[in-house]
Amino acid sequence: MSLNMDRDRMAFTFKGGMLPMTVMELTSADPERIREQLAGKLSQSPAFFQHTPVVLNVEKLDEPHLALERICAVCRAHKLLPVAVRGGPDPVKQSAWALGLGWFPPQEASRPRALESVADAAPADEAELDEPVEAPPELAPEALPGAAARGRIYRGTVRSGQQVTAPEGDLVVVGAVNAGAEVLAAGNVHVYGALRGRALAGIHGDVKAGIFCRELHAELLSVAGNYKRLEDIDPRLLGTTVQVQLFDGQLSIKPLD
Repeated sequence: MSLNMDRDRMAFTFKGGMLPMTVMELTSADPERIREQLAGKLSQSPAFFQHTPVVLNVEKLDEPHLALERICAVCRAHKLLPVAVRGGPDPVKQSAWALGLGWFPPQEASRPRALESVADAAPADEAELDEPVEAPPELAPEALPGAAARGRIYRGTVRSGQQVTAPEGDLVVVGAVNAGAEVLAAGNVHVYGALRGRALAGIHGDVKAGIFCRELHAELLSVAGNYKRLEDIDPRLLGTTVQVQLFDGQLSIKPLD
């Protein structure tokens, strides 16, 4: 069959992407201990447990014969949907595959890789940086934690359906991010306009990364896999200049004075 088959006959296309995903880092392999803690979390935050997809991180466990099926059953009973496992020896990998789950290598073994854009065309005006990006004073805190040696500038509006990524540093968008658009960075994300789409910082696990935007209306904010949706954001912060960072494992959104 010709590789240039008519688009009307194509059943699917592959798109690179980075979806927001909650990581459940296990420090115990005991399903009952996990059940007990999940029950407590469910009583505190019932809105979070609404068929939320999770990746089970087992890197801190030394359990070659992990009771993965029981752990997944406990998660599903509390309305969490395990979709993949990160880390673990070969028996854990084989168990994950047998259960229809994906498997990721341990984080330290993973290498950042560039993501394809979901846009049909590359942005017309962008620059790669050999030095860290210097943000305007009103958006730059005194010290940007997790600043990387390389970054990317995107000039212009990121339109709905587009994805702009900086796989090795900070991403600076000199413009707006429309609803339905997505911006991602290994380091910090800076948006010098209205942020109405999705912004994900620290996509490779950098907990010191942050998001800085001039006008907050985001559909979703995420730092190192910890995220908040628009409905979870304090309405008083909408439309204001903010910084988003992790404090004690919780996503914090504060005005940027």
